[in-house]
Amino acid sequence: MKKLVSLAVLTALLAACAETTKTSEYGSDGFGEETLATETLNDTYLMAAAPRYYIGNAYKVEDVQYIPTEDLTYNQTGMAGIIPTELNGTKTSNGETYDMAQMVATSKTLPLPTIAKVTNLENGQAVTVRVNNRGPFVNTRIMDLSPAAAAKIGLTNQSKVQVQVLPEQSIAVKNATIGEKTTTVVEEETTVATQPASAATTSAGDYSVQVAAFYAEDSANALVQKMRAYGDATVVKEGDMFKVRIVNLDAPSARRVIDTLRSNEGMAPGLLKNGRWINADSI
Repeated sequence: MKKLVSLAVLTALLAACAETTKTSEYGSDGFGEETLATETLNDTYLMAAAPRYYIGNAYKVEDVQYIPTEDLTYNQTGMAGIIPTELNGTKTSNGETYDMAQMVATSKTLPLPTIAKVTNLENGQAVTVRVNNRGPFVNTRIMDLSPAAAAKIGLTNQSKVQVQVLPEQSIAVKNATIGEKTTTVVEEETTVATQPASAATTSAGDYSVQVAAFYAEDSANALVQKMRAYGDATVVKEGDMFKVRIVNLDAPSARRVIDTLRSNEGMAPGLLKNGRWINADSI
């Protein structure tokens, strides 16, 4: 009987210890009630309308050219760092106020704002961020994160990350911004657009026409200047290749661009829909 009593007591003690450990991990893992409330607030912040939707023109930093463009298929790996705390409260490139306590980040080329998933490839931890500023203006990093976002993925200095644009969320935040600030967005698109009025439409569409691909970035940059006569031409870097594409086309515009390139330039362009290759004669 004594053995039975001892066993029962031991079982109860173990159960109590297990329950204590479970409760502690539940809170520290960020799923407690207070943390959930914070996450809801961050989601609201991430998807809020911005003062303006900003893309901007091509620019150079230390002889490296960057071409901002809408790219809902953006998926790049590279080094990321942390935005300096002394910038807290300053204005970002699209007119927001930088808040280092929020899940925000910088990019040299993505539209502002864009919603992206950032994964620390050293530990597998991921965070969803709102890209709302240009930078970092060093060629060794593709992105900088706010201290809060960096802490979320265990980034204390610099680390290799994967940056993936979240298409649905990015479109939603763009639409929210355009809906609230239509006049500003129209002015910005006028600044960015370089093609004549008769060229393909500049409104966002599902189709992209690929004109060529190069290993040399200079060759791609030279061709893209010529291709802007046909639409919203840009250079997309995928792996070691620099691909010249005319983007943001609806189906009729894509059809016109393909036919014109075939007849005027003797080219055999390819066609993508939402980032996936399809038959160029399917539309």
